[in-house]
Amino acid sequence: MLLFAFFLLAASPYDVVIQHGRIVDGTGSPWYSGDIGIRQGRIAAIGNLTGATARRTIDARGMVVAPGFIDMLGQSELTILVNPHLPSKIYQGITTEITGEGSSVAPVNDAILKADRVGYEHYGINPDWRTFHEYFARLEKQGMGINLASYVGATQVRRMVLGDDDRAPNATELERMQTLVRDAMRDGAVGVSTALQYAPAPYASTEELIALAAEAAKFGGIYATHMRSEADAIIPAVDEAVRIGREARIPVEIWHLKTAGKANWGRMPEVIAHIQQARDSGVDITADTYAYPAGFNTFSAIIPPWAHDGGDAKLIERLKDPVIRARIRREMETPGGHWENEWQEVTGPESILVGAVANPKLLPLQGKTVAEIARLWGKDPFDTIFDLLIEDHAYTNVALFIMSEPDIALALAQPWVSICNDSEGTAPDGLLGKEHPHPRAYGTFPRILRKYVREEKKLTLPDAIRKFSALPAQRMRLTDRGVLKEGMWADVVVFDPETIRDLATFENPNQLSEGMRFVLVNGVPVIDEGKMTDALPGKVLRGSGAGSQPARDSQSRPDASR
Repeated sequence: MLLFAFFLLAASPYDVVIQHGRIVDGTGSPWYSGDIGIRQGRIAAIGNLTGATARRTIDARGMVVAPGFIDMLGQSELTILVNPHLPSKIYQGITTEITGEGSSVAPVNDAILKADRVGYEHYGINPDWRTFHEYFARLEKQGMGINLASYVGATQVRRMVLGDDDRAPNATELERMQTLVRDAMRDGAVGVSTALQYAPAPYASTEELIALAAEAAKFGGIYATHMRSEADAIIPAVDEAVRIGREARIPVEIWHLKTAGKANWGRMPEVIAHIQQARDSGVDITADTYAYPAGFNTFSAIIPPWAHDGGDAKLIERLKDPVIRARIRREMETPGGHWENEWQEVTGPESILVGAVANPKLLPLQGKTVAEIARLWGKDPFDTIFDLLIEDHAYTNVALFIMSEPDIALALAQPWVSICNDSEGTAPDGLLGKEHPHPRAYGTFPRILRKYVREEKKLTLPDAIRKFSALPAQRMRLTDRGVLKEGMWADVVVFDPETIRDLATFENPNQLSEGMRFVLVNGVPVIDEGKMTDALPGKVLRGSGAGSQPARDSQSRPDASR
């Protein structure tokens, strides 16, 4: 009976056959010509499929056929609930996103929901989950245009137990934090992450992070990090990541590798050599990049960490106090110090561009620099920054122009560097279209194909596709994705390598990239003949620890209602 079923399946029509394409399979190998047959969401055959019967045939003559692109750091955990199609992602060819940068979407409790109320209200979201299990269930019930996986944030579990306070956990509190990591891994998180420049994350010691990473390691997880410094103290920050990897016995991923601030331009060779030395010594450490000259941060991150103690409400109180406000200004104006002073990394207020705001009254300021707003308000840049944060309840996001092109290109060229979008999925219309995001939200992957492959020839096409697919799949242990091979899930892109391009700019970011003719997620087109479909075929991609033991529901977890 089983043999008969096998022959019946083998003889049945393909759901889709992609014919006559130039197959770039993701491994870094040169392209070859061939056809791809897809059945039940997976690649069923690769070769000469002339004469095969199929419900749908796609003629890819003159086009590249490649694995769907994997975004090593997206931020779509909330926006996917607003627009599950995520047009900005799929028009780049992104079929899988990894998210959860330090502050993950779960676990949450009542105190966190209250503190983060502005963000949820901004998107009109009712956060009816408390655990990853419940969040993933909501995603699966709704449907999603891409596949999505998430880390559990070290900041998130810290906030669950300690709130936003600047203090170390005692032994009992640390055990509760470790329990939350274990539960998240059992729910399907792919590892534990940090964003160590953003309060309250800087309050965590290296030892605290090792303790949490070691729990994720037991479930086959990764430690991913926005390091404690990407500027003057970048070498000690790399050393901290290496130490965590060694002592927790966990692979390490450095997010959006950069050398920030003009004083650090030209240091990328030193940083690359330092990471390579760790790799040569046996540390499993890699990195990713979005390859743009500007970052995009919450504006409040430009304020010293101590001023965030107790959360955003306390920060706003301090900004309203003239004495404390003057102290914050002095520290921002003073080079060096014990914190990542992003004001010292930019070349002035003209290098800070306001992106998303929550207060509707401030919408006209989106797309303007701090220098322009200062002139408009008749204030100096510091008072402009402080008053903007007060008016926007500390929500504001900004682009900071802090990187040099030679450093960007060198990082991109490393064989162990993959690609991150580092932006939430968005759309040029509806609620999401009202924001002014970083252009990387719409353009990262096509920009690399246009700029670094086609125009500057700093990467070959097979090299770039490997960085987009097989390399991140290997890193994230997605063993059935990232390569065009029989048996793999059919995440596939079809595009013209001579015309694919990004359109988004810092001045006008809400523009979809061009050139993706077809994008298939689990065998189903989400882009068809260059146009978005209504399909939502994405899957939640759970880590290897999922279901290893039954995780408790939100009613019985520690601090579920704190």
